[in-house]
Amino acid sequence: MTTERPTQGHRLRAGVLALFPPLLWLRGYSPQWLRGDLVAGVTLAAYAVPVALAYATLAGLPPQVGVYGYMLGGIGYALLGSSRHLAIGPTSAISLMLAANVGIMAGGDPARYAAIASLAAFAVALLCLVAWALRLSVLTKLISDSILVGFKAGAGITIAVTQLPALFGIAGGGHNVIERLIALASQLPGLSTVTLAIGLVALMLLVAGGRLLPGQPVALGVVALAILVTGVFGLAGQGVTVTGQIPSGLPHFAAPSLRLSDVEGIVPLAAGILLLAYIEGVSAARSFAEKHGYALNPRQEFLGIGAANLLAGLGQGYPVAGGLSQSAVAEKAGARTPLTLILASATLALCLLFLTGLLANLPKAVLAAVVLTAVAGLIDVPALVRLWRVSRPDFTAAVVAVAGVLLFGILQGILLAALISVLIMLVRASRPHVAFLGRVPGTTRYGDIARHPENEPISGVIAFRPEGSLLYVNAESVLEVVLARLAAQSPGTMRLVVCDLSAAPHLDLAAVAMLRKLHAEVELLGARLAVTGAHGAVRDLLRREGFADLVGHVGPASTLEALIAGAAGQRREA
Repeated sequence: MTTERPTQGHRLRAGVLALFPPLLWLRGYSPQWLRGDLVAGVTLAAYAVPVALAYATLAGLPPQVGVYGYMLGGIGYALLGSSRHLAIGPTSAISLMLAANVGIMAGGDPARYAAIASLAAFAVALLCLVAWALRLSVLTKLISDSILVGFKAGAGITIAVTQLPALFGIAGGGHNVIERLIALASQLPGLSTVTLAIGLVALMLLVAGGRLLPGQPVALGVVALAILVTGVFGLAGQGVTVTGQIPSGLPHFAAPSLRLSDVEGIVPLAAGILLLAYIEGVSAARSFAEKHGYALNPRQEFLGIGAANLLAGLGQGYPVAGGLSQSAVAEKAGARTPLTLILASATLALCLLFLTGLLANLPKAVLAAVVLTAVAGLIDVPALVRLWRVSRPDFTAAVVAVAGVLLFGILQGILLAALISVLIMLVRASRPHVAFLGRVPGTTRYGDIARHPENEPISGVIAFRPEGSLLYVNAESVLEVVLARLAAQSPGTMRLVVCDLSAAPHLDLAAVAMLRKLHAEVELLGARLAVTGAHGAVRDLLRREGFADLVGHVGPASTLEALIAGAAGQRREA
């Protein structure tokens, strides 16, 4: 009893610390970190203001709603997230995903549109709780890196096309990339030269500033300059579209006015957003955790993302997620802990209270330029080139993901990407490489003859090694390859067929049934089937299924060299 209680107490304490990460990092907080967190918080807020305004516009919502997401989402994540550097806010992909789906759900009603957007944040929070309870952190492995490269590129192109009308000062239109490009081309004769000039200058300043002043809130400076120029020269009266008056004050908190059952399709939308937010957020958080040498809890990230979306929804915002760009801004500015997010939220609150009036003359073309520069990093051409050079199947998967996003949209694109990842995994698992083994010259070791043609074939013996688990999806494929090899041998020359299971950590019942078929075929040829290299769990399965009784010993002593030597001895005796 005396040793059990401390153990239980220790486990309870560890569980509480895991559920509430601030208890852990605040306990070890050094006063010397405060300056870095403060500077990083103000810098993050300066970065967030123009980006939040742009993304909210992209989502079809009032500009201030984007600031609500950054402010409240950051507080929620700081309370329950496990990363010390991940910054939370609206993202370009989620904003476009929302715009593409909520408009249909709202039926043209702006009030219902905003209510559905907030409900989506609540739905994401609810799904996060379910995913945490079910330990679904395996979601990080659902989409491969190559698929993610393609998805990001498709999302970047899609988002860029949606911003071109604002950049050219035209209305635009269409529901997918092709329709939008056709509408853009048809309206180009009526473009606003002043608007286009403002947008292009803003683009050049953003690109140059990003290269010359990395990690600095360049976008805020460009936005301030654009507001000043627009006001001084009265550009709003010359056809330049501006954001207009933005309501000041903090968001009001309220429960969702709609229920999940009131909006058809809200749960699939929230599931797609969660999948994207979790994969993007955890990928970014892991990179910073590895860089700074602390542990990330992938399961806890569900609670962090859920808390961020819950607060965003309560504050009439829309779904938020962690992003690499804003996190890099905070980290480069000196962020040490999630206190950075709290300080950034406080700075944004002051902006909402006292500075919104300055944003009325902000040209929408400048917001389009902010979005264009922000999403440029999504289109990773060097990564696509590397996939082409290194692995054509992975490159093909990335291209399919690009096409899926461009043709079907962000939500359908990410779901298609997840499906493609699963299919690629199944295809690869269904056709494992089967290595036929030969003796390494001058040794008692054996290797793949196809890879090393100098290896010596074994007279009267075929030894093969399936390089992967043997399961129902690939058992017949392996059998076909081995039988084809047997059929190519001269009649009456085979004495022994050896299945080396050293590279097969798992077998299922279908694999055992396949081995039984192979045993029967080998016996018809007048030869014997033997098994070597089986792992412990595999040996147990073979014994329980009675297969060990057919082939004899399957234990560790049954080595390939011993089996071949035994077959040679039997031949000499014969």
